Amino acid sequence: MLTEHLEFAPQRDAEIFSAVPPAPSVFLLRSHDARAEPYVSKTANLRRRLQRLLGPVEERTRKLNLRERVRAIEFTPTGSDFESGFVLYKILRSTFPKTYSNRLRFRFAPLVKLHLENQYPRASITTRPGRLNGRNLYYGPFPSRTAAEKFMNDSLDFFKMRRCVDDLHPDPTFPGCIYSEMKMCLAPCFKGCSDEEYSAEVNRVQNYFDSAGESLVREFSVQRDAASTNLAFEEAAAIHVRLEKLKPTTSQLPEIVRRLDRLSGLIVQPCHLTESVTFFRIERGAISGPVVFCIQTPEHTKSQSMESRVQSVLDSFASVKIPAALETMEHLALLKRWYYRSRRVGEIFLVDNKGVLPMRRIVRGIGRVLRGEGPEEDAAVRNQDPSLLSG
Repeated sequence: MLTEHLEFAPQRDAEIFSAVPPAPSVFLLRSHDARAEPYVSKTANLRRRLQRLLGPVEERTRKLNLRERVRAIEFTPTGSDFESGFVLYKILRSTFPKTYSNRLRFRFAPLVKLHLENQYPRASITTRPGRLNGRNLYYGPFPSRTAAEKFMNDSLDFFKMRRCVDDLHPDPTFPGCIYSEMKMCLAPCFKGCSDEEYSAEVNRVQNYFDSAGESLVREFSVQRDAASTNLAFEEAAAIHVRLEKLKPTTSQLPEIVRRLDRLSGLIVQPCHLTESVTFFRIERGAISGPVVFCIQTPEHTKSQSMESRVQSVLDSFASVKIPAALETMEHLALLKRWYYRSRRVGEIFLVDNKGVLPMRRIVRGIGRVLRGEGPEEDAAVRNQDPSLLSG
């Protein structure tokens, strides 16, 4: 994973320092003692950092100095903070398999969990999912638990799926809860509905989450139009009110929030090489890369479009084996940390509801990343067309 290697000797420090770039990098320092742990870190300026760690010892200083302990330097230049973070994660994970998580201090992304393995499904918020290949479904990543809870609760107000957390054993003598009294739950706890009716309601909730609310928008629109056609104007007005109430709920949903098994796309980042960008592939929430994409290559001809060249690079990504739940959550934590920054570098492009990447937008995005421009602002378009949020 680290592409460059230098043998370190204190008497040749000036020569060695001049051989490393004064640029962002991830690096590893190996000791003369084979039993000693290597030193792994990232930096915005590798030369300056090595001069501090391996330069002559200053008098009366408490700064860490490894000059007499290091025998080798391994490093790889990076073009962005996202790339540095992901490469550092991979190095730490392979070097310190038991302690890397504590070193990185992950803050896992909150997810909405739809408990379909339960006899009477419900929804909850979690940062520790179970098996990702089971029947339960997960939606995210959200920026915070508060945001995830607000979206889930606001959404469930439009349905009659249960909110309680217990495993139900339906009993007709059970008095129910406040939600059943307010007619906001079908009350499977005391057989207020048949199992088929409850299953149909759960399917409506799943379709809502899968489509980022678009399924319910369509449902309300059809009901409103039908009521207007039948001259039931008061009913049509009431449905329109519900539709207007739904809009703020769906508009608060970030574009990246998808069903995890449909969270796929491409991240374009700046590259340390000139006239190049760096690709990271996302497949079902798992990140792979980096892969360098050169804008102009010697073999490039006019007969090969930029879109076809991008597709060729995407096809070159190794087939990703879906990782375990913990590793997926680690990838989502890195993705969340980058995506929800107030000013993020690079761009992300997610697949549409047919699993197809927007190649034209990607080509334009590559140009913006190469020029150092900010990401494309599509918020207004997405708010007008919620289907663009669906996976």
